[in-house]
Amino acid sequence: MKEILPHIDKLLENKYRLAIMAALMKKPGLTFNEIKDALGLTDGNLSSNTILLEERGYIETDKRFVGRRPLTTYRLTNKGYKAFAKHCEQLAKVISGQFSLDEGQSDSSQ
Repeated sequence: MKEILPHIDKLLENKYRLAIMAALMKKPGLTFNEIKDALGLTDGNLSSNTILLEERGYIETDKRFVGRRPLTTYRLTNKGYKAFAKHCEQLAKVISGQFSLDEGQSDSSQ
């Protein structure tokens, strides 16, 4: 069977990565702790998911020290913004039923 929605981003199918991207879309420059608290993630879960997003080029990470405390902030990249927007567009098509099935597929409900 041909994939119905080839533009669904596999990386963004994960609920945590999708939520991180949505949070950064709404408020760029969120800190590690702001995202962690808003989404209820553990340090390890947030860290592993932001690493994957950064490796794909979807987010940028800025690490610095404020006084003696580390401060990590995240922003969507242009690539990340476009990928997130396209992913959301495809999800909207799924929800509204605006996709076509392969012509050769039989409809099992008939």
